Amino acid sequence: MQKVILDSNFLFVPFQFQIDVLKELENLVGKFEPVVLSTTVEEMKKIADGKSEKTRRQALSALKIAERCTLIEVERDVGEMYDDVVLRKAKELACSVATNDRDLRKRLRRAGIPTIYLRQRKKLVLEGHI
Repeated sequence: MQKVILDSNFLFVPFQFQIDVLKELENLVGKFEPVVLSTTVEEMKKIADGKSEKTRRQALSALKIAERCTLIEVERDVGEMYDDVVLRKAKELACSVATNDRDLRKRLRRAGIPTIYLRQRKKLVLEGHI
């Protein structure tokens, strides 16, 4: 079964645009295994600890979605940003990444990694080949 890594900002989509991302991902790519990296959970916990009340609630809800995914434990190397870890693991696992981060999508595209993102605030689009 193919794996799809869900980036932190992608886990906020359900609360920003009222879209069931796991259901829509399955409609787009078929049966798949949603994956969340431990560094992504760490990033969302940091978001939940600060910011506005609305952002805090969204981060906690995003963590609930992450609980429905396979958690892969990873370590951040010195100087490595969260997006760097997503890129590295996507290469290692040869899987696609669901993200709305424009810069990360460009980096993934240059590396030949398929990306899934929200277009026009209403539908998921696959870019590249799985």
